[in-house]
Amino acid sequence: MITMNLPLVNWSNGVVMIAVFAGVCIALVGIVLSIMNTDKKKQE
Repeated sequence: MITMNLPLVNWSNGVVMIAVFAGVCIALVGIVLSIMNTDKKKQE
């Protein structure tokens, strides 16, 4: 009966890792969009 008190999932670590991953993805999308907007070819 002691094993019923043990948590099966550590949610705090998973939530932190998902938040870090989401932050990195948002940062990468922002960098790509800024590069696309500033890298315009000269019209001849």
